[in-house]
Formats: sequence, structure tokens, C-alpha cells
Amino acid sequence: MKNKDVNQTKSIKSSVIEWIKVFGLAILLAFVITLFIKPTLVRGDSMLPTLRENDYLIINKIGYRVGEPKKNDVIVFRSDLEQSNGTNKDLVKRVIGVEGDKVVIKDGQVYVNDELLDETYLSMGMYTEGDIDLVVPQGKLFVLGDNREVSLDSRYEQVGLVDTSDVEGKVFVRLYPFNDISFIK
Repeated sequence: MKNKDVNQTKSIKSSVIEWIKVFGLAILLAFVITLFIKPTLVRGDSMLPTLRENDYLIINKIGYRVGEPKKNDVIVFRSDLEQSNGTNKDLVKRVIGVEGDKVVIKDGQVYVNDELLDETYLSMGMYTEGDIDLVVPQGKLFVLGDNREVSLDSRYEQVGLVDTSDVEGKVFVRLYPFNDISFIK
């Protein structure tokens, strides 16, 4: 009987140790994953028709540690805008101009380096409000929402030009709603 109790105790110890290993590995794996990707939820309609309210997105955090944001990337960045709970808002916008680009908005059209942008991602007839003529300074980005009529973006001083250091990552996949899972271009 005593031998049976000793074997049972060893078996329980072995099971507990295995569970601790599995739990520890899961925590380590979750930590490593969050170094490279971050989930985020879309709030608002500023990126319609590309993204909709309550779309669940995964952003690539590591890509901009080894490279720079490029024109047309859809990014998530920290802003100075406050949420109702007092924390700063993360915004999702499209990169229109990078450092050194000349961005001009006039008569509802957007030009970068004197070329009219071909913005196939906009809804038909979308008008871009504003009168902008600037060269994007070093370390900054000029961003716009795809739904220009409601987007608070680089055209307005509340957001302004985005520091590249405030960019959290590039949106690369929409995970939810499940019937609309897709890579974001």
C-alpha cells in the first residue's frame, strides 16, 4: 500500500510540473507574440470603405523597427487626442506623404510630388476638404483617413503631422468580422 501511495504522489507531482511547464510556455509565447503583433479595434468611420467600425485588426509592430512607413500603408499611431476615459487615442489612417514629399490638397484633389494620387480605395465622388501645400519634414508622416468627410487627420492641427516614433505598426490583417477576414493593402 505504501508503495502505491508513493507512486501516486510522484504521478501527481509529475502532472503538476508538466502543467507548470505548459503554463509557463504559454505565457512566454504570448509575450513573444505581443512583441511582434498587436490587436486593435476600429472606432469610428474615418477609414470607410477600407475599414469599418468594430473591425478587429492585427498590426505588425516589428516591420517599422527595421524599415520605415511607406506611402499607402494603413498604420496605427498614438495621438494626443483623449478618449472619454482620459487615455490617449490610437488612430488608424493611411500614409499619404513621407519625409521629403510635397503634399498639396486643392480643389478636392490630393497631389504628392506634383502627381495626382490615384486613390482607388476612396468611395466614388469622395472630396478631400482642405487647402494644404507643404513638404513633409524629417521624421514625420502626412496621413489621411479614407473617409475624408469625417476623418480627423493631418489636415487638422488636433492631429497634424505624425511623428514616425508614434507609429505603433502597420495594419496587415482584418480578423473580424469572420466573413470579412482579409489582408489590408
